[in-house]
Amino acid sequence: MLERLRVRTVAVRVALVCLGLFGLSALTVSAVIDRVTDSFLNRQAEETIGAELDGLLVHLRQGGMDKLVQVLRDRTRVPRSPDLFVLTNARGVPVAGNLPGLPEGVGADGWLAFRTAEGEAGGRAPAVGVVRTLADGHRLLVGTELGQWQGFRTQIVRALFWSFTVLLAISAFGGWLVSRHVTRRLEVINRITRTIIDGHLHARIPRSPNGDELDRLAANLNDMLEQIEGLMAGLRDLSEDIAHDLRTPLNRLRGQLELALSEAREEGPVRDLVQEAIVEADRLLEMFGALLSIAKAQAGYQQMPLSAVALPPVLRRVVELYEPVAEEKHITLTLRIAVSAVVRGHEQLLAQALANLVDNAVKYTPDGGRIDVVVASGQEPGSTDVTVADSGIGIPSQEHERVLGRFIRLDWSRSTPGNGLGLALVDAVVRLHGARLAMEDNQPGLRVRLSFPDAGSQGFEAAVERSAGG
Repeated sequence: MLERLRVRTVAVRVALVCLGLFGLSALTVSAVIDRVTDSFLNRQAEETIGAELDGLLVHLRQGGMDKLVQVLRDRTRVPRSPDLFVLTNARGVPVAGNLPGLPEGVGADGWLAFRTAEGEAGGRAPAVGVVRTLADGHRLLVGTELGQWQGFRTQIVRALFWSFTVLLAISAFGGWLVSRHVTRRLEVINRITRTIIDGHLHARIPRSPNGDELDRLAANLNDMLEQIEGLMAGLRDLSEDIAHDLRTPLNRLRGQLELALSEAREEGPVRDLVQEAIVEADRLLEMFGALLSIAKAQAGYQQMPLSAVALPPVLRRVVELYEPVAEEKHITLTLRIAVSAVVRGHEQLLAQALANLVDNAVKYTPDGGRIDVVVASGQEPGSTDVTVADSGIGIPSQEHERVLGRFIRLDWSRSTPGNGLGLALVDAVVRLHGARLAMEDNQPGLRVRLSFPDAGSQGFEAAVERSAGG
C-alpha cells in the first residue's frame, strides 16, 4: 500500500495539493472569522458600556450625586459581575464602585484599556471602559471585564478548530480513496503496457463501466494497439511468406549447384566458385530458417501448442551436438544438472534456442577456454534457471539489450560466421515461454541465464497470463 501511495505518483501529488489548498482555505476562513468575531465582540462591549453609562447619567440628572452613588452601590452588590464602576471626587478619592480607583495614567475623558487590580472583581484581568468627568470634579469610570467576551471568542475559535480538523480528516480520507482508486487504475495501465512492451501486442487495457477520462484513454490506447498489431501481423506474415517463397528457389538453386559441383570433376576456379556459392546458399537457407522460427515464436502463446518438456534431455542432446566442435578448439564443455526440471513449452524451439546459446559460446570462446551449462533451481520460487557461461570475449553491458535485435552484430564479431539472428531467436523463444533472459559478466566471458517457470507452478500461470495480456 505504501508503495502505491508514494509521493512520486501523480494521484497522490494531486491529492496532496488539493489537501494543501483546503488547509490554506480553512486557515484563511478561520482568520477572517476570528477577526470579524473579535471586532463584533469589541463593538458589543462598547455598546454595552455606553448604554450603562447613559443609564447612570440619567440617574445623576434625576436624583443628583446621592442617587448615582446609591445606584453604583446597588450595582456592585451583584456577585461575580463583570461590570466595573468607580466614582471619584475631585481629589481622586473613590466614592463608590468596585474598583479601588481610576487606573494609572488616566488622562482626559474617553475610552481606555486597562487591567483590574489584583484581588478586585475576580482577579487581575483585561478590561475596557470609558471615563466621564461630572460636576464638581467627580469622575466616573464605567467598564467591563473582557473575560466573558474572550471566553465566547475562545469557544468560537475552538468550534472552528474542531470543525476544520474533522473536515480536514474527511478530506484527507477522501483524497486517499481517490488516490488509491486512480493509482490502481494507472497500475493496471502500466502493467498492461509493460506486457505490450514485452512483445504481447494482443494484450488490451481493461475498461470500467464509468466511461471517465481513464476509460477514454484506455479506449484510444486499445484502438492504437489494434492498428499496431494489425501492422505488425502484416509485416510478420509478409516476412514469413517471403521466407517460405524464397526457400524453394534457394533449395532448387542449391540442388543445381550440387549437380554442377558433381560434374566439375577437375579442381579449378570454377569448382571453387561453385563450392562458395553452395556455402552462401546454405547461409541464406539458415537465415530464412531462423526468421521463420522467430516468426513462429512471436506468433504468441495461443497459436503455439505447449506441452511438458523435460529440460535435461534437451540439454544433453545440445551439448552432445557441440562436443566435437568444442574438442577441436580444446574447449572444456560441461553440463551439470542439479534439478530434473520440467517446463511447459515447445521442445523444438527450446532446443533451437539453447543450441544457439551454446553455438555462440563455442564460436566466441578462444582455444583452451571453458563453457559451463548448468540447470539449477531458480532464484525465484517455482522456477528453473538454465545458465550458459563461457570464458570468451563477452558482450559489453551497454550492448546487452541491443544484441537481442535482428541482424545485430558487434564490430568484433563480423569476421565470424553468422547472421545476427541467434540471440533474437533466443529472446523470442524466451518471451513465448514466459521466461526471463539475463546477461551477466562472467569475468571473463558472458553468462546468459534463462529463468523458466516450472510447469504447473503459479509462476508459469502468471507468465501465461502475462503472455495472454491478462
